[in-house]
Amino acid sequence: MSYKAALAKRMQIDLDTIQSSGEHGLITAEDVEHAAQLHDEKGALIKLRGVRRSMAKNMARAHAEVVQVTIFDDVDVHEWGEGNDPTMRLVRAIAVACEAEPFLNAWYDGKTMALRPLKTIDLGIAVDTPDGLFVPVLRDIGNRPIENLRKGLGNLRSAVRSRAIPPSELINPGITLSNFGTIVGKYANPVVVPPTVCIIGSGAIREAVTAVNGSAQVRRIIPISLSFDHRPITGGEAARFFSAFQDDLKLPE
Repeated sequence: MSYKAALAKRMQIDLDTIQSSGEHGLITAEDVEHAAQLHDEKGALIKLRGVRRSMAKNMARAHAEVVQVTIFDDVDVHEWGEGNDPTMRLVRAIAVACEAEPFLNAWYDGKTMALRPLKTIDLGIAVDTPDGLFVPVLRDIGNRPIENLRKGLGNLRSAVRSRAIPPSELINPGITLSNFGTIVGKYANPVVVPPTVCIIGSGAIREAVTAVNGSAQVRRIIPISLSFDHRPITGGEAARFFSAFQDDLKLPE
């Protein structure tokens, strides 16, 4: 074992987390001592691994490649009946919107500048866990009844939380939903991750004073957003998608 490795081990410092200052990228003893000082004064440096590392790479790639635009709005859902499941209503509305504007359910290859509209609507749904963000994929949402989709999503979430989900269920979404409102928040602009071209955000349902036929009423409102990649997707396509999405959400059932 080298002196630097022995020094890092004695000081409980991971060599992989140390920024080198030596020639040709070599780590010096001074680098190890500086890292140990930061460890003692500021706290341990935790190297990202597994899901968190993958997320960091995907976010960096998205930031470098995607020309992202986000549209925000509020939808009046006061007429929803007691049996309405907000997540399933969002899933159904996404399927309806994809039928209206198929180019939002697509993959884009920035290198060849080619768009691939997808035959089925495979929806990635972000699931927060202590280990990081997982995005299991609910397949073919446009051709499955709501009860089947609800059961399928429940199974996916359970598999994620037990870390028993097959890798095949975490790949190749065509479109993504971030239902962050189940935790907190009104509006957000979730990140579009290539090769997909859009992501829908949904905030927490709240009561708000709203103008209805010229009078002020307290209504239940859901805040929503649509982030899209403006390289292959036009503003008109995004707006029409968003309009169809909202129209379905407004329906009582």
